[in-house]
Amino acid sequence: MIKLTCFTLAAITVQTLSAAAPTYNKDIAPILNSQCARCHRPGEVAPFSLLTYQDAAKRAGLIATVTTARYMPPWKPEPGFAAFQHERRLTPEQIALIAEWAQAGAPEGNPKDKPAAPVFADGWQGGEPNLVIKAGTGFNVPAEGPDRFQCFVLPLNLEQDSYIQTAEFRPGNRSVVHHGVIYVDATGSARRRAANSPDGSYPCFGGPGVAATGLLDGWAPGTITTAGDPKLSVPVKKGTDLVLQIHYHPSGKAETDISSVGVTFSGPPAHGRTSLIMVNTNIDIAPGESGYVSKSTITLPRDVEFSAIFPHAHWLCKDMKIDAYLPTGEVEHLLWIKDWDFNWQGDYRYDKPIQLPKGTRVEMQYTFDNSAKNIRNPSNPPARVRFGEQTPDEMAVAFFTVVLPTPADVAPFQRDMRLALIEDMLASGDMNALRSIPGVGGRARQMLKQFDTNGDGKLDEAERVPLMQLIRSMMP
Repeated sequence: MIKLTCFTLAAITVQTLSAAAPTYNKDIAPILNSQCARCHRPGEVAPFSLLTYQDAAKRAGLIATVTTARYMPPWKPEPGFAAFQHERRLTPEQIALIAEWAQAGAPEGNPKDKPAAPVFADGWQGGEPNLVIKAGTGFNVPAEGPDRFQCFVLPLNLEQDSYIQTAEFRPGNRSVVHHGVIYVDATGSARRRAANSPDGSYPCFGGPGVAATGLLDGWAPGTITTAGDPKLSVPVKKGTDLVLQIHYHPSGKAETDISSVGVTFSGPPAHGRTSLIMVNTNIDIAPGESGYVSKSTITLPRDVEFSAIFPHAHWLCKDMKIDAYLPTGEVEHLLWIKDWDFNWQGDYRYDKPIQLPKGTRVEMQYTFDNSAKNIRNPSNPPARVRFGEQTPDEMAVAFFTVVLPTPADVAPFQRDMRLALIEDMLASGDMNALRSIPGVGGRARQMLKQFDTNGDGKLDEAERVPLMQLIRSMMP
């Protein structure tokens, strides 16, 4: 009979646990390389690198904490409610591995198990652009203070109508550039707004502050830009400008940034590509209200394909959910974010384009918290909040990238959607819809009075029918 002392048993137990514990080389490095290193590497926006064992081991406890809380990697959409490209989401098994590795003392493991270091594109991810436009001459970001939101007007200086295949944002100083969004402005509104600026820019929050004619692309840490599809190029008219909105975050020392946009042109598209916007401007949140709900509904006037979604709100939003209800009774989930954070907003591209038939009803529901318990509330004490572009205001917006069968379908689709949006806003009691009609402007109140036959200050279904007939005759 073999006798085992307590010391021998303890040694075997420790050896068994040590052998079973996850190691950096075998288990943790593959996770960090695929989901974290894109931002956590030299020259990128994250505050430290995670490319080596030494980098990761000294922060093992921190990594375990932020991944267990799902604070990192920053990926907001809920699983099971639409699938997206390049999801930065850890599985429960991966999170458990990281926690177990940290608890075991962050062992390095066998060098033979170590994977090859990740390789990232150097320079433009979508390929060498035809045109590079710099944003300003050097925007100064102070060492401390509130975040800054600046819109830069980027003239394309087109000599003729053209087609954009890709517009890629390249941050100049990644230590202060939080994210960027590229809009199309064919109206010259942004140029006029920046006319007195020495660098062609102006402060902006939420959006570009002008009636942009489209949203081209967006960038946030971890975004992967592709070369684009020439079949889905975007027509841009001569005289069109791009408007680049950049969110700056102070780094603790004074910094200067010159970011840029690389534009690749191609021939005419084979399919139509445009944007659909859902919005509710009828926001009025009382101070202290913690569960204010804003809804918007729109019915698709024709068959469409959704390829991406860009949701947007400000500091008070805590939950956003968008679903499509098909004529068959089926429900297609488009997005659900349970813990919206303005600092981590992004453009989400569907893993596979979502086909939605004519008659589909898209419903958007955002929930806001205007209580003192909301640590992101910009007002202390809480104040009444309405729709607007400024920091203390709120928004409930979603942009969809829409693909249509042919380029000729874009103009009638845009007209149909504007009408559908106006009708939805009027049905919800949002009279701001009248101000968006060409030629109405300041006559909105007079028009409301004309069609509000029972004088209750709103338009019921019977009153909206003749008004919508008039609006259709006025729309170009």
